[in-house]
Amino acid sequence: MYIEGRAGLSEKLLHYSSHTPEEKETKLDLIKGGTTSHYFPVFETVLKSHGQDYLIGNKLCRADIHLLALLYHVEEFDSSLISSFPLLKTVLCALRALKTRISKLPTVKKFLQPGSLRKFPIDAKGLEAAKKIFNV
Repeated sequence: MYIEGRAGLSEKLLHYSSHTPEEKETKLDLIKGGTTSHYFPVFETVLKSHGQDYLIGNKLCRADIHLLALLYHVEEFDSSLISSFPLLKTVLCALRALKTRISKLPTVKKFLQPGSLRKFPIDAKGLEAAKKIFNV
């Protein structure tokens, strides 16, 4: 359930870049509003309700990794969006330590090097192909 909730916001962030400049301003307001009034309050409430550092119990699970990816994506998108959610900020700090450890693994370190294919460059041709694939 948490992973699917995260997917909703991730999809909105992903599609943001495919909009025209005129559409982006409207979409930006919708994304920011949804993030601070719906998505983040849900995760914050879950963390508060059981007083743990993770979404399920007190150990790292797949949902936490997905939440971490979402938090990084939102932080890259607009870092101010997380400022009103102290528990999510705590989770982000704890998971940053995990990210640091994982980033030092040799294969991951190589993948993260500048010039690797971790983030594919999006050009006009690639954007059109993606729009066609996703019927956007």
